[in-house]
Amino acid sequence: MAKIISLVNQKGGVGKTTTSINLAASLGKLGKKTLLVDLDPQGNASTGLGINKGSLKYSTYEVITGKCDIKDAIIKTKFDRLYILPANINLAGIDLELIQLEYSDSEFKKNEQLKNALETIKESFDYIIVDCPPSLGLNTMNALVASNAVIIAVQCEYYALEGLSQLLSTIIRIQNKLNQDLTIEGVLLTMLDSRTNMGLEVVEEVRKYFGDTTFNTIIPRLIRLVEAPSHGVPICEYDPFCRATEAYFNLAKEVIERDGN
Repeated sequence: MAKIISLVNQKGGVGKTTTSINLAASLGKLGKKTLLVDLDPQGNASTGLGINKGSLKYSTYEVITGKCDIKDAIIKTKFDRLYILPANINLAGIDLELIQLEYSDSEFKKNEQLKNALETIKESFDYIIVDCPPSLGLNTMNALVASNAVIIAVQCEYYALEGLSQLLSTIIRIQNKLNQDLTIEGVLLTMLDSRTNMGLEVVEEVRKYFGDTTFNTIIPRLIRLVEAPSHGVPICEYDPFCRATEAYFNLAKEVIERDGN
């Protein structure tokens, strides 16, 4: 039975998509059959794995709105044990469409559509990683309701903790009302430039605030991580020997260890 983990932070540019791609790919390399769910209308997680968004017959949009079966939308990537449920710009208007569907059908639950879809396939995977958009809209709500846990990506830069109180309040609200099983898998420090005092100060501040919830692994700021998505491959394929590849393998191992696997 798959563990479903969402990468969340309503703040953009914190490394959610980069982490979603590379954590999922690393889990696959470590022998875990993994599904990456792209819930961002920009579809960057999809293009980052070489998916042509313009040629998609089905995507997360069709799955969440009930226009297709999730099994028909999942694509096997060319990478070890890694599958993707891709996204495209159609997701941009899904908030309004889900609200309209809820009003027209008393049985329809706008926050549970992804959960219902994943329930039908989660026995086929070890992990399901969900890349959320930089917002707390219905896409992210669907992810939180469907998930067992969340990873909060925090960049090692000024204003790193800005907005986290709102995110934590949202998670608590979901736990209280919609998903009692939701936990925080961990807080992940990303984009660290160890040459700067600011980055190291943020590491200290986050670890002081979140304690053992913070992952030991820290993702470095490297140009290779920026280059890899333009080639449609995860960092472990683009540069198997760089520090970022090692970091994401270490993160995947931490996730597996925290699950007791």
